[in-house]
Amino acid sequence: MFTREWLRAVVVVMFTLAPMSVGAEVPWQFADNTRYMAMGDSLVAGYGAIPATQGYAYLLYKEGVFDKIPNTLLSNVGLIGATSQDVLDKQVPLAIDPFVPTVITLTVGGNDLASILTGADPATVLGNFQANLTNIFFQLRTALPEAKIYVSNLYDIPEIPMATEIVLLFNGIVEGVASGFQVPVADVFSAFEGRKGLRLIQRNGADQYEVHPSNAGHRAIAKAFKAVIENN
Repeated sequence: MFTREWLRAVVVVMFTLAPMSVGAEVPWQFADNTRYMAMGDSLVAGYGAIPATQGYAYLLYKEGVFDKIPNTLLSNVGLIGATSQDVLDKQVPLAIDPFVPTVITLTVGGNDLASILTGADPATVLGNFQANLTNIFFQLRTALPEAKIYVSNLYDIPEIPMATEIVLLFNGIVEGVASGFQVPVADVFSAFEGRKGLRLIQRNGADQYEVHPSNAGHRAIAKAFKAVIENN
């Protein structure tokens, strides 16, 4: 699904969002500028936000968290339904070649955990995620040693039985693996804790397994990333 032609199309689309002051430059002339790649699942793609360009990755870009917009080239490869295996197999190769980002944000794991709801063994799911996340960071650090990498943990969804216990175990894995590769962790869990209106599941008539954030939730995720980025 992720081809080089697809990535080039994404780059061109995002280039058209840049202010006209950029002038006649074309994407491949941005080699010396900040190259931001947002990697992961539906949260990265902006699912739950209306419109999707109010998703957290786009907010980080538009707010100039990494650099001024004219100096930033964004590639958002977040995909609805993506698991950590998908990121490892399909998104990491795009980061290594051809995009070569200078900054990476990653949110992944929710779809890994979703398999537990359909009967998968939690220990197996968490073990596989840990192995995949380790491999993701290893490959990125090896191929892109100068890139700044940031990862988020996951927020709790107390409306789903046993979610809290699983999410806490999951977040412990994220923290442990990330520390081994000097990757700062955006504390999305704390940003959501005790707050209403950040999860779509809290809305009347929502599906019992609606796990995505609202517009306010995406803003909270962006704020959590911004805090860790500014301190690292």
